[in-house]
Amino acid sequence: MTILSLIAAAEPYVPRDNPITDFSDTPTWLSLVKALLIFVYLLLSTLLVIWFERRVIGRMQQRPGPNRTGPFGLLQTLADGVKLALKEDLIPKNADKLIFILAPAFFGAMAFVSFGIIPLGPTVSMFGHQTPLQLTDVPVAILLVLAVAGVGAYGVVLAGWSSGSTYPLLGGLRSSAQIISYEIAMGLSLVAVILYSGSMSTSQIVANQRDIWHIIPLVVSFAIYVITMVGETNRLPFDLAEGEGELTGGFHTEYSSLKFAMFFLAEYVNMFTVAALATTVFLGGWMAPPGISAINDGMFNEGWWGLLWFTIKLWMFMFLFVWLRGSLPRTRYDQFMRFGWKFLIPVTIVWVVAVAFLQAADNGYLGERVVSLLGAERRLASLIVIGVLALLVLAATWIWEGKQTAKAEAAQVIAPDVIDPYAGGYPVPPLPGQRLQEAQSAAPKEVIHG
Repeated sequence: MTILSLIAAAEPYVPRDNPITDFSDTPTWLSLVKALLIFVYLLLSTLLVIWFERRVIGRMQQRPGPNRTGPFGLLQTLADGVKLALKEDLIPKNADKLIFILAPAFFGAMAFVSFGIIPLGPTVSMFGHQTPLQLTDVPVAILLVLAVAGVGAYGVVLAGWSSGSTYPLLGGLRSSAQIISYEIAMGLSLVAVILYSGSMSTSQIVANQRDIWHIIPLVVSFAIYVITMVGETNRLPFDLAEGEGELTGGFHTEYSSLKFAMFFLAEYVNMFTVAALATTVFLGGWMAPPGISAINDGMFNEGWWGLLWFTIKLWMFMFLFVWLRGSLPRTRYDQFMRFGWKFLIPVTIVWVVAVAFLQAADNGYLGERVVSLLGAERRLASLIVIGVLALLVLAATWIWEGKQTAKAEAAQVIAPDVIDPYAGGYPVPPLPGQRLQEAQSAAPKEVIHG
């Protein structure tokens, strides 16, 4: 038998990371309709979340929030948008006009692109065609989101540079450093998801969560991703792209009218994008919660029900954004960057290595022996890896607590019992429990007898 005959007789190889969504019955015009629907979905969600943010924070601060324009103040955001559009559009004299105009449009466009690979629901019937509730999917969809987020940082840099002013330039540099720094930890947290699911396709990742959502086995990745998505979107307590005391408005200080509005539209759309990605890779995507999905052979995981579950999960993250803004103060920029580079990134790297070892053990690469534990059969190598990881975590916690205790003891200043109030050249009152040093008497003068 020749090699060609063996190849012909072999079954076709289907890579595991290929998308499982079927777009064969989706014509081009229907894809354009879905793109328009996603655009409208995000615009309406943005209008609603601004009203929602004002109302929730108003309740937190014991004030009503917007309640005059429209029923329950629902039209207040629309009124603010119209007012902003009618304001005078100013361009600074020293600005690079072309880049100054393109920067907000570029930043806003990148915010919408990432939502195209998010699955909003299963396959549904639209205009007589069976099509997934997803614009598109590719084998490297997760990398596409990270790439678009990285390209979006150019809009911030160009906006700050093209303004021809010092404050926007400094704000653009600081904001771009913040975005890039936290994208590293965000990407590493998603690497663990890719290792666990064996795919970078969003549809495959959602399908991999039919039995258990990734938030349970990958809770460390979920916690790191939630922190980085808040830093990525410049939200409190990480809204360091602007600061009234040091940078005024940051990179968009010189912008006005619709160009100014484009930056804030992109910021809120980015909130929905990172929340949608978290929903997709950690919370089962469009699938119903475990108890509901088991009803009547999964009837609530079919049709347009998926869009409802997806939207509910999405708005859970929106409430988290609002809750953080109404509860936490801003962090210092140096603390924020130190936290990202010296804590989040090392912890994420260690976690990715741990997940790689666990996956290798579960797949039998570290040994085939199986043992029974609490009625369930697990590979012995997996249990050994879990035990080693637990010991490493305990050791790291013990070392960290010891260092913090030593640092606190070193920083503690022991106040003396007796102080000289004039030691520094000016009088200092004693603390409670201290007493003043008595003044030394002058030496007696020598008497000379003649």
